[in-house]
Amino acid sequence: MKNSKRWGRRVLSALAAAAVLAAAPVGAAGNGKSKGKPPASSHRYIEVQLLGINDFHGQLNVTRKVGGREVGRADYLAAYLKQREAENKNTLLVHAGDAVGASPPVSALLEDEPTIEVLNKLGFDVGTLGNHEFDEGVAEMLRLIHGGYHPATGDFAGADFPYVSANVVDAQTGKPILPPYVIKRVNGMPIGLIGVTLTETPTIVTPSGVAGVKFIDEATAINKAVRELKKKGVQTIVVLAHNPGVSNPDGTNASGEIVDIAKNVDDEVDVIFAGHNHAYLNAVVDGKLLVQSYSYGTAFSDVDLKIDPRTKDVVAKKAEIVTTYHDGITPDPEIRALVEKYEAKVAPLVNQVVGTAAETITDEQNESGESALGNLIADAQRAAMKTDFAFMNPGGIRADIEQGEVTWGELYNVQPFNNQLVKMTLTGAQIRQLLNQQWQPTQTRMLQISGLRYTWSASKPVGEKVIDIQLPDGTPLKPDAEYTVTVNSFLADGGDGFTVLTHGTNREVGPVDLDALVSYIRGLEQPFSARIEGRINRLP
Repeated sequence: MKNSKRWGRRVLSALAAAAVLAAAPVGAAGNGKSKGKPPASSHRYIEVQLLGINDFHGQLNVTRKVGGREVGRADYLAAYLKQREAENKNTLLVHAGDAVGASPPVSALLEDEPTIEVLNKLGFDVGTLGNHEFDEGVAEMLRLIHGGYHPATGDFAGADFPYVSANVVDAQTGKPILPPYVIKRVNGMPIGLIGVTLTETPTIVTPSGVAGVKFIDEATAINKAVRELKKKGVQTIVVLAHNPGVSNPDGTNASGEIVDIAKNVDDEVDVIFAGHNHAYLNAVVDGKLLVQSYSYGTAFSDVDLKIDPRTKDVVAKKAEIVTTYHDGITPDPEIRALVEKYEAKVAPLVNQVVGTAAETITDEQNESGESALGNLIADAQRAAMKTDFAFMNPGGIRADIEQGEVTWGELYNVQPFNNQLVKMTLTGAQIRQLLNQQWQPTQTRMLQISGLRYTWSASKPVGEKVIDIQLPDGTPLKPDAEYTVTVNSFLADGGDGFTVLTHGTNREVGPVDLDALVSYIRGLEQPFSARIEGRINRLP
């Protein structure tokens, strides 16, 4: 791929960043404790439990904080899932896409095989495709699923569980590249699980990543699969959808693509797992239970179904979003040993110290759209290619640089996509058009910039928001003049809707973006720093 997202933010959306990294879930969110035994009267129905994750992104050894408490890591997530699974033998483990991609080095440097191995060890039953499954192209995605050879890692057995996708089809035949659904029998009850991926994937993945496939409307694909399942006598139907949604902790104010999908699919659908925007979702819309549990293994969705054995249909359903707090549970030893094995393999490269940060440098944007980390990265790219300007998409910045010693592995977490830098020539008029393309119908993506400064007005219409554009010496950008520009290969191909970049001339390909950042930081006076400088200025 590489690098984008929707709903603002990176793949922690602004909402998700606030929800996952700032405050603990409340209301319907869980505290990680055992659910206890169900009421005695429930013996009439078959109790089925669905444990789901979304947007794990290979975060095998990454610890985060929620409300000041540590969360995440595969070994802690495993402990929670095994604890819940032990409480109900009728359990299915599912994931709603982006299990891999934008992963930390412990998974990415080993071609994301470690993440699939962990999911195998945990006994996942089914998964679907997120946009990041396409980061390295369809062939590599299918290799991780079905197994195959990679020159860097050798032979790999693949996933022990099926992937389903009803709306990703072969561009020539129009047939799904994976089974649209799978039927799992739990205590005699047939459960149909359908997968879909957001149709916008081609706009947020490099063209090579989605070559040979097309994405059809999610609701249309789901309804077709539902019709087939109903003909087979399946009455309990679950959708794994890599589409965004969010709700209040009490289930009110549900919104997002997943809500629209829920309203447009057959009422035989009982549960829809959502993803992509890394948010909290636990709500009922049009009779369907919708859930999403943030991202990165910081939480999981626990869905409880009561199925009538006579009709084989769901008669009651509820969900809990459970945060994977480290305190109060012991990490799973089997998964911890597995993660440590992977860490040892990548340690020589990951632990190299590149520099020392004087303070924490974040990608948090001010009200104008500028961030300190964005400035640092854009400066590094401009220096690497020796151009007049550089532009960096915010979706490609995936972590902050913490104060203190900075290792290669930490910088990999910041820029994990291995995009090559591209030098091109644009006119001043094209640069103005590029900056105006930041405001798009569905969201705003503020490019991080180097070598120029500009002002924009919130009151101006889309397409005309950018006002003054100046060079560092204060002289105005000339519409007819030509300037050299650096962007990454994702942007160069028109990613995130920045289509004007596809018209750039005199293209030259340079180093990988991570290598440029590493080299730049090594050349700075230590300890190094970066700050917001007023490169972007917002007017009322």
